[in-house]
Amino acid sequence: MFNPVVVTMIVRGLGETLYMTLLSTALAYVLGLPLGVIFVVTEKEGLCPNLYLNKILNVIINLTRSVPFLILLVAVLPFTRWVVGTTIGSNATVVPLVIAAAPFIARLVESSLKEVDIGVIEAAQSMGANPKEIICKVMLPEALPSLIVGCAIAVTTILSYSAMAGFVGGGGLGTIAINYGYHRYQKDIMFVTVALLVIVVQVLQEIGMKLAAICDKRK
Repeated sequence: MFNPVVVTMIVRGLGETLYMTLLSTALAYVLGLPLGVIFVVTEKEGLCPNLYLNKILNVIINLTRSVPFLILLVAVLPFTRWVVGTTIGSNATVVPLVIAAAPFIARLVESSLKEVDIGVIEAAQSMGANPKEIICKVMLPEALPSLIVGCAIAVTTILSYSAMAGFVGGGGLGTIAINYGYHRYQKDIMFVTVALLVIVVQVLQEIGMKLAAICDKRK
């Protein structure tokens, strides 16, 4: 179990898992954050009401979130091959992870922004702030602690998705658990990979909660 080859493989798998998770989270926020902001501000009571656009975004987000990740992973294989040139490995897994996570993050952003006190927004409007200024200087800063908590939730969700990608050779600890712990019945390797995943989840969750507490001006 603890020979150098196995240890090296597990360490490499841990690195690949962190790479997939953190890169996918960053790219998913590039898509999901503005998507969530646009969804909130185009609502009937939003800063820039646009019910037509709002309904389109709502349908897109709901449809994408409704597809189980493993099915989505297989469905976008042609697109994944077109983007990165392969359908296996950690780089290939990033593509479906971003597609699956972006609408989930959009919902988290929506929830965070709706927690902002409407009185603060109205005060900014009364001082002549335009929608862009209200979004960037009022809504996002006020919602920052909640956004960070949402980010911690998103990271752990994406981590679980990356482990599922092991079924199709996605790389990381998930692939090691499937290839060795499941197909070869090596329970010790399965136990180690599960333990590492649990530790990573706890560490990332704790970091997110600490950052949210630091950024919370109410404390």
